[in-house]
Amino acid sequence: MYVLGLWDGHDAGAALIEDDKVLYAANEERFTKRKLEVKFPYNSIAAALAYARIRPTDIEHVAFTTTEFTKTLERVFPGMKESYYKFRRRRILKPRFENFRHKLKYGMTSVGIVPASTAISRMIIARQLRHMGFRNFKLHVVEHHMAHAATAAFTRPEKKSLVITMDGLGDGLSGSISVLENGKLSRHVKINARDSIGIFYEQVTNLVGMRELEDEGKVMAMADYSYPFSFEENRFKDFFKVEGTMITAKYGPLKQFDMLQRMGWQMPREQFSYMAQQLLESVTVKMVSNAVDRFNISNVAFAGGLFSNIKANMRIRALDTVKHWYVFPHMGDGGIALGSALYTSYALTGKSHYDFCAYLGEEYDQEQTEHAIKKEGWLRHEKEAPHEQAKHAAELIADGNYIMWFQGRMEYGPRALGDRSILAPSDSEEVKDKLNMYVKRREWFQPFAPAMLDSEVPRMLEYDGKGLDKLMTMGYFVKRDFRDAVKSVVNVDGSARPQMVGAENRMYEDILNNIKRIKGNGIMLNTSFNLHGMPIVMSPDDAINTMKLTKTKYMFMNGFFLTNRKGA
Repeated sequence: MYVLGLWDGHDAGAALIEDDKVLYAANEERFTKRKLEVKFPYNSIAAALAYARIRPTDIEHVAFTTTEFTKTLERVFPGMKESYYKFRRRRILKPRFENFRHKLKYGMTSVGIVPASTAISRMIIARQLRHMGFRNFKLHVVEHHMAHAATAAFTRPEKKSLVITMDGLGDGLSGSISVLENGKLSRHVKINARDSIGIFYEQVTNLVGMRELEDEGKVMAMADYSYPFSFEENRFKDFFKVEGTMITAKYGPLKQFDMLQRMGWQMPREQFSYMAQQLLESVTVKMVSNAVDRFNISNVAFAGGLFSNIKANMRIRALDTVKHWYVFPHMGDGGIALGSALYTSYALTGKSHYDFCAYLGEEYDQEQTEHAIKKEGWLRHEKEAPHEQAKHAAELIADGNYIMWFQGRMEYGPRALGDRSILAPSDSEEVKDKLNMYVKRREWFQPFAPAMLDSEVPRMLEYDGKGLDKLMTMGYFVKRDFRDAVKSVVNVDGSARPQMVGAENRMYEDILNNIKRIKGNGIMLNTSFNLHGMPIVMSPDDAINTMKLTKTKYMFMNGFFLTNRKGA
């Protein structure tokens, strides 16, 4: 049995399940080259079918999510969605009525599913699928936060878990608490969209001059450059109240936005960001702590865009009452196509656990790779065996170079995990600055992240033993004795967001083993293989074009070592 999941909103995408296995998952941005694409995911659906070598008529069940009023309106009038996409991503000059447009959006946040909106959404989605050749399929609708919950619940390591979702909003909610026990997922708490701490943080992102739904991580990073102060001195401290497992906003989104505008005018961006981050951490930690106490379950799984905030995740993980924690790696809306498929499969078959692997996207064989290389006269290339590539890459990195690394299947989600990565020394601020200015072209205050051998974790990090983080969803403090060795991947407060690498990616692990042999520490800088504001590369052509644009000298790609004749 095949179940296809799709999402046609912010960070659109598709996922395909066959019986008890996740076959394929990818986001539309990788195909269209528009970051966080909002269009119907024709390309990722077609790629999923091609990967499985099946036709649209082989699919019996299709699942999609989110039928609230505003989302349905965008399906009826797709021009509205495209217009807002360009506005939000600042692809147009600042409109004269920019403030009004934001207020209109925030004024509609509490409008969830209304009569007929689900039926209209079903009709439009079915029509688009039939246009692709789908026939005789059953269309399933999954509520937004249930799709988020399914990603965390059904891919988690533990069999009994407390499942918590929090984001901006979806289908009239901003969060939920469910319990997974004996293979059954049951919801116990709903948090209304009006009370969204995610919308609050989105508003702050906008007001410090960044793009909402995209740059929230920059706000988190900027907060570390403020002078610290206690929560009692925080002027936002009364904006939200946590009572038991419920979060309540003091003000509605419109009034909240107006107050934040007026308060932000009085202070530096760093202080404004610090206050927002401090409030976010306080609210989420208290709610999670109360939920663990209420349900007496110490294994906790999370999904929803709010849990991309690794500083809040650090504080949640530090709770004494939390024994095991898990954050689904594609925690934002880009993961809910898979969540829809997982929940539908669960409803149809009772299947409540899947072995999850992050490498679920496109793959290119050596013939396809060589064809792309030979089109480019400015590239020198030679074949290398996998163990030779890992050794050669480590030697270049240890010698102070950065390299582009393209192997195997594309990662699913927002993080490069060693198949579409740019790698560099962890101890070179010179290389870090070069990456920031000439390759990634991003804000200086954003820290890069390390990839490290999982065997190095207890030695180099302040590690609590609660489980390794293979998917870069958590922050840790680096031990002081090692901070010089990681100065290109450590934040100003001494924290880092590591990928802990083991046998799940052998070639990647081999690079780190070779670096440890040469330098004594199995750690390197890992950042996503893309230009700032662009999606992570998908194909050999994408990788070669990025190499050319950035004048990068070295790349390892699917068994080939490439040298740019014009590389810097």
